[in-house]
Amino acid sequence: MIPAVPTFSVDEGFWYSATEDTGLGSMVRVPLGGRRVRGYVVELSDRPPRSNLRSLGPKVMNPPVFDRGLLDALIWAAYRYVAPVAVLLDRATPPNLANRLPTPPPQPKPIAAEHALTEYSAAVASGRRRPPVAFIARSGDAGWVAGAAGPALEAGCSVLIVAATGAEVEGLATIARRHFADQAVVVTPETSAAETTTAWIRSQASGHLLIGTPRVAAWPIAGLAVAVAVEEGRRAMKERQTPTISVRDFLRTRSSLSASGLVFVGPTPSLETIASGPTVIRSRPRAWPPVEIVDRNREPDMPGLLGVTAQAAIRAVTGRAGRVFVFAHRRGYAPAARCQRCRTLRRCPNCGARPETAPNCPRCDAVLGPCASCGHTTFIPLGAGVGRVLEELGRRYGPIAAAAPAAAQIQVGSEADLAELGFVDLTVAVDADGLVFGTNYRSAEEALRILARLAGRVAGRSSRALVQTSMPDHPVMRALMAGDPLPFAHDEIETRRRLQFPPASQLLVVELRGPIPLEADRHLQALGSTVMGPAIRQGKHRWLLQGTDLGPTRKGLRPLVQRWRDGGTTVRIDSDPLDL
Repeated sequence: MIPAVPTFSVDEGFWYSATEDTGLGSMVRVPLGGRRVRGYVVELSDRPPRSNLRSLGPKVMNPPVFDRGLLDALIWAAYRYVAPVAVLLDRATPPNLANRLPTPPPQPKPIAAEHALTEYSAAVASGRRRPPVAFIARSGDAGWVAGAAGPALEAGCSVLIVAATGAEVEGLATIARRHFADQAVVVTPETSAAETTTAWIRSQASGHLLIGTPRVAAWPIAGLAVAVAVEEGRRAMKERQTPTISVRDFLRTRSSLSASGLVFVGPTPSLETIASGPTVIRSRPRAWPPVEIVDRNREPDMPGLLGVTAQAAIRAVTGRAGRVFVFAHRRGYAPAARCQRCRTLRRCPNCGARPETAPNCPRCDAVLGPCASCGHTTFIPLGAGVGRVLEELGRRYGPIAAAAPAAAQIQVGSEADLAELGFVDLTVAVDADGLVFGTNYRSAEEALRILARLAGRVAGRSSRALVQTSMPDHPVMRALMAGDPLPFAHDEIETRRRLQFPPASQLLVVELRGPIPLEADRHLQALGSTVMGPAIRQGKHRWLLQGTDLGPTRKGLRPLVQRWRDGGTTVRIDSDPLDL
């Protein structure tokens, strides 16, 4: 039994005597020290290590929290993400106590679904093991739902679909309810605790289709035949806070341990998915609609963020009462500013941030003052934030331009707005180079993913997707024009291999804040991996650990992290970081 206490010190668990109705995955009350806490039964034995065992208390919930396959996946995640085992076991529980037993779903109706995933779903539902599938489909194209889920549900099995946001979950749920009615179980961030608990209980009966955001990936699901991760490479499919769980990696491990099927759906599978060698299935020849690459070097030199091609396209669409979405790759006014006289990048003298043109730092509110290099007081914005793009569009087109989400003809927004954006007649990526040439080693991969999603928001023969760039021959631009992510992915994987970046190696970030242990650096260096750092900023000490196999390093970190936290240090571990 492992107590539900968030500390590494109870990871090995304790032996108790149990009643006959106690099974694997039972949540019980147990005596621990001088108090009683909740705990999880993780092992049963007819031959206890000693006879004078304390007795388990009563069960807290009737349905078990996990079976053997899910338990092994949760323990794997605890070590992968350097987190206490109890923290991961908690991920499998509902928000409220669940004492009602699940009721079976209604009798499934035959689904006349002919789809590329139908055969795969039928095979895994019949018990035949199949390797994971990368299903390359356009963003927003959910015609695969019936094909992926239908055969499994007809066989009395269950299916799990995980999407990044509540809006996308609701969109998938609308399609699922059309085909499967009451068999669909839906959980979004807006679902109440009581409703979420009810959904958790329903998922304990085989024959359901559970659709939710990443938190449902660790739920126990009776008779799970197929798990589907929609656009698994998105940032929202990985937790930001410790434990930094990746839906992709967790579902891959869960699938291998429980012999269920696994499907990754989306226009741009991550490099990690491609490198793992899945079966690749295409829904159509192009993974996204045609994209027009606008070379700003060939356009007339004129002020402003929009070239003549983009301006003409916007005028044509708004003239026929069409809808336009103008994409900026970040919020705010501009990502940075430089001095007009000496061209030095403007930085906050207090925290080092790269502020916009405002008089105060948006991070620490320090007064920015004149240029630290030459004393000049005029600064030029660099890059295109939503505010700057909207300012220019407002001057050109007036009130028909507004920040997304809005009912305006011209909407301006960032990636966060794409999830709730319907189909439009024109999309314009103002500054694609700002995405491609970011500071992160994943910048090119993320640029292709985001721009492909943006292109997927246009529909109809008269619709257009424009991407402005000064580098039309860049591999990302060539991939966009081809509508095929795989050649780019294979080339990028080879580049990462030469640089020893994931997926060719593993990375792990250790971040300490508060009282920094004096020997933290020496202890990290002794773990056996390549250690870079510490980088010190705003009181945080940050190390980057790299190696082909960080398994021993992760294991060695566990007692260190516990010791540091016991000493009052805030510790954040980011396994497989998206940002360095």
